[in-house]
Amino acid sequence: MTTRILPAVGDPDAARAVAALIGRLPDAEPAGPAADSTQLLDTLARLAAESLDELPEVVLVHERIGPVPALELVREVALRFPAVGVVLITADASPVLFSAAMDSGARGLVTLPLGYEELASRVQAAAQWSTGVRRHLGAAADTPTGPGGTVVTVSGAKGGVGTTVTAVHLALAARASGHTVALVDLDLQGGDIASYLDVQFRRSLADLATISDITPRVLQDAVYVHETGLSLLLAPGEGERGEDVTDRAARQIISALRSRHEVVVVDCGTHLDAAGAAAVETADTALLVTTPDVVAVRAAKRVVRMWDRLQIRKPEESTVLVNRHQRSTEIQPPLVQKITGTRMAGVAVPAAYKELAAVVDAGRLHDLDTRSSVKQALWSLAGELGIVKPAAGGGGALVPAGAKDRGAKDRGALGLRRRGGGR
Repeated sequence: MTTRILPAVGDPDAARAVAALIGRLPDAEPAGPAADSTQLLDTLARLAAESLDELPEVVLVHERIGPVPALELVREVALRFPAVGVVLITADASPVLFSAAMDSGARGLVTLPLGYEELASRVQAAAQWSTGVRRHLGAAADTPTGPGGTVVTVSGAKGGVGTTVTAVHLALAARASGHTVALVDLDLQGGDIASYLDVQFRRSLADLATISDITPRVLQDAVYVHETGLSLLLAPGEGERGEDVTDRAARQIISALRSRHEVVVVDCGTHLDAAGAAAVETADTALLVTTPDVVAVRAAKRVVRMWDRLQIRKPEESTVLVNRHQRSTEIQPPLVQKITGTRMAGVAVPAAYKELAAVVDAGRLHDLDTRSSVKQALWSLAGELGIVKPAAGGGGALVPAGAKDRGAKDRGALGLRRRGGGR
């Protein structure tokens, strides 16, 4: 039986050494090495989207992989791709590390310097385990086998640009189309999704931060199910507790949510901390919200450059949304795209704060009128991002009920386009 092996090695010299040794293994089919954690997860997600059978049987994770630490990457792969056997390559052969690797989901550990016999033994054991899991999953068609739900992060270029309103309505649009949706408030010091949705709930993200194994029961206890059907995971009421939510905790929490929801929307706020960086890095879509003014656009440029410098996300892999757009303003979306070097959302949200004032003040953002131009634009954006199910009959992206009655002229003025079912 052929064993497909995908190595993840950051150091070029180590990558060549690993590839040379893999090439000597019998019946091995090595793939080109992934240079970092992002590339590895993206590759596995792409293969899983095609078919379970396209995934490699074995992934080798080198201890010097980055930017996500090796043990956290092992945990992430094990959670998102349970049919893949992960083997950790490390110079530390201590019982403590071995135990930590097993707890993270590794199927074996190979010590440096690499030896042929040890590598062959661990790869063979991981491949046999993977084959058994796939045989079991093949007999249970309803068992999740892919990368899990879609994760969308929403970040603000600066305070007051509409980050939370955007995140909430993306989640509402996805839920209204029939998806199971989790909405996470990862603005750990200043997040207030609870106030926008009229929620009083004492549990928060901080309650999950120190838990090493987030079971469905544990997650259920921390999540508030809103009247709209959204599963809310809120920011802590005491801002100082946000320090407990590390990058490792954020990855684990998001992985647990995406394994149980079809869509996970994360409000990252405007302040970049370790948890927010982890969320943006692992997201399928990273949305950055700005307004069409010089201060906000400069801030958006700084955020994009910072993400790039810290190897969180490349500019071309991020999407910028212009909020409070007016046709009369000098700064238009094409200029924002040129300045930031990112993709631009096809929708610009119009400047219509009066439509929002009453529901925001009442803490009932979910009651925003379906005729609202802001709601129509944000729900259209949800369709563009692929987080809503197409309307019955292949009619394209979901739009709020009543929006069709406004006429083609009004939709054009709002920047809304009808999206075909082929997107």
